[in-house]
Amino acid sequence: MTAFPVRLYGDPVLKVATQEVTEIDGKIASLVDSMIDTMYEAHGVGLAANQIGVSKAVFVYDIGDGPITIVNPKIIESDGEWMFEEGCLSVPGLSWEITRPNAIHLVGLDLDGNEVSIETDEYEGRVFQHEMDHLNGVVLLERLNDDQRREAKKILRKRSELLAERDPDGLRGLFS
Repeated sequence: MTAFPVRLYGDPVLKVATQEVTEIDGKIASLVDSMIDTMYEAHGVGLAANQIGVSKAVFVYDIGDGPITIVNPKIIESDGEWMFEEGCLSVPGLSWEITRPNAIHLVGLDLDGNEVSIETDEYEGRVFQHEMDHLNGVVLLERLNDDQRREAKKILRKRSELLAERDPDGLRGLFS
């Protein structure tokens, strides 16, 4: 399969809630294969479809047991509170202490259309919640307080300016 570029903060596709998958078919299976390749190439542990520009309610993850796909996920219960340093492939190189529920109950479908029901906590639960945020059009910066968000945006603007200085026409690397 093919790895795709991960959409970065500021890309409008990341701000829009994804659409439910109505049929799990070869197109969805192919999308998932590309998502897994992209996640591994980017050294991530999870990836939502809209992070590669596809507005479908699908995410993949691998926390060490091999890649798993969840289609049309929903968190139906959550409990507790857990703070953990969290980063995002769409905001590379930055991370923050984020407080989220500790335990969650997630339901959805696997690639065969079978119902999935997972009760989990801590790290796996955090990955699910992070990817669910993406599917709902929420980027990690929206989980920050006002001061943190301003600082993050300042860093991202500076990075963008530096990139524009190095590659003003956006063609660097396309022909080499």
